[in-house]
Amino acid sequence: SRICCYFDQCLSWFRRERSKVPYIVRQCIEELEKRGIEEVGIYRISGVATDIQTLKSAFDTNTKDVLVMLSDMDINAIAGTLKLYFRELPQPLLTDRLYPAFVEGIALSDPAAKENCMLHLLRSLPDPNLNTLLFLLDHLKRVAEKESVNKMSIHNLATVFGPTLLRPSETEHKTHANIVSDIWSHEVMAQVQVLLYYLQHPPVSISELKRNTLYYSTDV
Repeated sequence: SRICCYFDQCLSWFRRERSKVPYIVRQCIEELEKRGIEEVGIYRISGVATDIQTLKSAFDTNTKDVLVMLSDMDINAIAGTLKLYFRELPQPLLTDRLYPAFVEGIALSDPAAKENCMLHLLRSLPDPNLNTLLFLLDHLKRVAEKESVNKMSIHNLATVFGPTLLRPSETEHKTHANIVSDIWSHEVMAQVQVLLYYLQHPPVSISELKRNTLYYSTDV
């Protein structure tokens, strides 16, 4: 399918450049930080759909002038392309496998147990997913630092990105959707809370995560 082609193309950039973060993610974020970080409503205001599709297609086909296109493209279209990339991944960045554990972890009432669990779950992600998540979190924190100008708080950003980075598998989603809508609402709230937790947490690096083993056991 076209979605898989899009994903495979990004993986080929990953291999060729030996980059820890997909090319499309790095380039979109670089452009957004260059001229969109103070844009009012960045990530909340939708870009023009045709612009997003044009940019997506350029990345998908490895168009040589994609960087020139980026520099000329409306900033909300670039933000929309980045969101679309994460939305169209074959499975969410935080993975289908770990989804139940993230939802359970964020519900823990003891702060120390919650931190141990949430950091353990980060370490349980595949390295490419973890690298990409940490790169994105750093960017979103920088966006939130400009909240007085762009009107995008960390809560606003978690609301935008949480359900995209963390969502139940298609099968589970359909099953829940057929039961009651308030289960779906509860899940969306949990997805937002997970991302909000990481946005509020002091920065962590992969080396720190690997080095500091926290003794928390969970079925992941």
